[in-house]
Amino acid sequence: MTLNQILRNHAFTRGLGDAQTATLVSMASEVTFEDNQVVLVDGERSRSFFLVVSGSVSVELRTPSYVVSVQAVGPGQVFGWSALLDDHDTLFQVRAREHTTALRLDGADLKAACHQDTLLGTEILQRALA
Repeated sequence: MTLNQILRNHAFTRGLGDAQTATLVSMASEVTFEDNQVVLVDGERSRSFFLVVSGSVSVELRTPSYVVSVQAVGPGQVFGWSALLDDHDTLFQVRAREHTTALRLDGADLKAACHQDTLLGTEILQRALA
């Protein structure tokens, strides 16, 4: 499947217009994570927004004494929304629960595209908040 096809079929981006999908395709890259691989580390600068294509990740609250899984994120869902905020650090650790494929979008590029195309920005905001 091409990036365009993946984005057209992904639950988060399904129904976006051709121009909006093309904008996302231009900044998307496919990435894979292995079982138990840490994808995002809490406290680090958040730079990427991810759309899970297959597999799943665990959003975790980490302390010096323990780690608690707050949410499992699977196909059709997203994580890394803090990359869309100004100078915001990642609040949670994210770890792959199994072999996982995702589309990675640069947060700064996505944020700039949302400011330029306010309809896209509104759609991304509403979908991320849902």
